[in-house]
Amino acid sequence: MNTVFTCSFDDGHPSDMKLAGLLVKYGLNATFFIPHRNREGLPVMSTGQLRELALQFEIGSHTLDHCYLRTVDKDEAVRQITEGKKKLEDQLGAAVHGFCYPGGSYNAPHAQMVKAAGFEYARTTVNLRFDAGDRDYEMPTTIQFYPHPSSVYLRNFIRGGNWDRRTNGLRLALQFKDWNERLIALFDYACEQKALFHLWGHSWEIDALDAWPVIDRFLAHVAERVVRQNRLTNRQLAARTYSA
Repeated sequence: MNTVFTCSFDDGHPSDMKLAGLLVKYGLNATFFIPHRNREGLPVMSTGQLRELALQFEIGSHTLDHCYLRTVDKDEAVRQITEGKKKLEDQLGAAVHGFCYPGGSYNAPHAQMVKAAGFEYARTTVNLRFDAGDRDYEMPTTIQFYPHPSSVYLRNFIRGGNWDRRTNGLRLALQFKDWNERLIALFDYACEQKALFHLWGHSWEIDALDAWPVIDRFLAHVAERVVRQNRLTNRQLAARTYSA
């Protein structure tokens, strides 16, 4: 198997449109997980922007208003999951197949709620993985596009479990203190292993970090090393993985 690349971006900030332009520039697929609105006060793209984005990329749901599911009761969690899907489908005029847990906040009953709502898969924020796992409502990732300190990787490693599948990722994350070098190192390792690399992040954080040149260079590097048929949306990755 050749290296597979997928990426996903959360929160539906208007800067997603700028990010989409870079992805088109390098011929890369992606999934954008979008809430109907954001209870934390961040803006969300208009219906027109969403429809434009959906012409080239997968759109997934991120609850109704960016709700951390473990902070609410069962009825509210169900409402956030089901109404988020319905509102997004009404805006797009098309079915929405993927879901992402805001803040990575969920437990096993929430995964069952997502399944019952009619989603095909769900993505988590579990990191340092070079595979898509074997649970279709708990898809892991490789790395977030953000300059986390080493302590964050250590803490997430301990909490996230599946240590045997994440040890090599942790080793690389701790070896490289510069976050751009870390990003490249993890991706190049995935290429050496002919494995999966799953990048995720937020376009509003790219704005805040003034990191557009960094992600531009990284996406160019990806496009040089990953063949087109292995540049997947999250849904395409799920179909390859969980229906096999």
